[in-house]
Amino acid sequence: MSKSARKSVLPADTHGYEFCGPPGAFAATFALPVVCYLAAFLCNDVSGCPVPSILHPQSLTLAKLKNEAGWPQDGLQGLASFRVTGYVLAYYLSSLVLQAALPGLVVQGVQLRSGGRLEYKFNAFSSAVTLVLIAAASTYLQGPDFALWTFIWDNYVQLISVNLGIAFALATFVYCRSFSIKAGNKHKRELAAGGHSGNLIYDFFIGRELNPRITVPVLGTIDIKAFCELRPGMLGWILLDLAFVVHQYKLYGSVSDSIILITLFQSLYVFDALWMEPAILSTMDITTDGFGFMLAFGDLVWLPFIYSLQARYLAVYPVQLGLVGIAGVLAVQGFGYWIFRSSNNEKNRFRTNPDDPRIAHLHFMKTKSGIKLLTSGWWGFSRHPNYLGDWIMAWSYCLPTAIAGYVVRHGDTIDGQGFVSRGLVKQQVLQGEAKGWGMLITYFYVFYFTVLLIHREMRDEEACKRKYGDDWEEYKKKVRWRLLPGIY
Repeated sequence: MSKSARKSVLPADTHGYEFCGPPGAFAATFALPVVCYLAAFLCNDVSGCPVPSILHPQSLTLAKLKNEAGWPQDGLQGLASFRVTGYVLAYYLSSLVLQAALPGLVVQGVQLRSGGRLEYKFNAFSSAVTLVLIAAASTYLQGPDFALWTFIWDNYVQLISVNLGIAFALATFVYCRSFSIKAGNKHKRELAAGGHSGNLIYDFFIGRELNPRITVPVLGTIDIKAFCELRPGMLGWILLDLAFVVHQYKLYGSVSDSIILITLFQSLYVFDALWMEPAILSTMDITTDGFGFMLAFGDLVWLPFIYSLQARYLAVYPVQLGLVGIAGVLAVQGFGYWIFRSSNNEKNRFRTNPDDPRIAHLHFMKTKSGIKLLTSGWWGFSRHPNYLGDWIMAWSYCLPTAIAGYVVRHGDTIDGQGFVSRGLVKQQVLQGEAKGWGMLITYFYVFYFTVLLIHREMRDEEACKRKYGDDWEEYKKKVRWRLLPGIY
């Protein structure tokens, strides 16, 4: 492509680096996958959560740590397998087939900078329900020994590796393919405003192409970003939770109220998102961000494996909350969900049908571009009320783990304390000296989510400042608070 042709496909509204530029992109690309592996190995059913050696660094050795962490006997080769890869690819293929085969809602996306709109087919909800019903029917027929649940538990680390490989492969594919974009192309391909800095590492991470699509025989057109956003990873999160519920039952012969609550809460969150699938068209992920390693890894690895850590913990160490505990956690979840869903509904109704009687009374400010910004209701309460609801719900995912931490005993060391598993090979799980230290794992989600939402809110603010100019400053005078009035 000539220099003049290349300039013609570059967005006019380019902007500077995010995530601390190339060094931050490099660190995130290689450090975040390590975090996923650390969470898997340092909180396990072999020795404890965290592994005992971490609490006694003076006697820590690599050999001892590998033994307590359940490191594969064949080393790095044990982190993945062709068998697991085949099953994971079959799972992805099943999602693609259902997307193509099931009826769906066809929706036009937002106006592109280059003109026109992309068409999307939405049926993620019915696709997910189909797969869950198949799993449910198989579990009904075969009981807790249904192969899917055993496969997930026994190959947990390998599942991380395979999905990580898919994320790297997709990010590499769309990065290389993005250089074929030409001005005025009939497929409406265009570069993301923030993804063409010229730095390979940064652009690979942040994503060069805005909406990469491919056409596959029989399956039709696949929007790679939209597919990854709500399909394999989101449903994978719930399948992981369900596998952990089944594992707890197989270990102890019962299921704790805490793991039921977490699974129900997270299922509500996921299926709510799938039901409201068209709403993603107005999100920053779709309208602004390119598809690179950041979104590929976040959708396919980070979300399912980090967000399900609490259920994985409870699969080994059951926590009984009782009626008072259940009521408290339900109150947190219900309050957060009310803010999250009602604020998002308010925004979507205002954007799609301003005359809807449910939001017709709301006040708004009209910008020079003709776009209207809400200044009352939830969006007069703060500039990002949905993030506040999301953050409150995050606590309901962690609180059921209580003051977390446990150690695992085997064989002759078992006494009458804690939980003792059923079966020929017994293990005892009790808190002991690990009590409290496990919260570094089970409450990591809240810490991470706080950082994520504040960073996302800051990115939103910058994007709106570029988009609306002086109107955004005027809007900020009308809606002063970012998340929570009086605090932030």
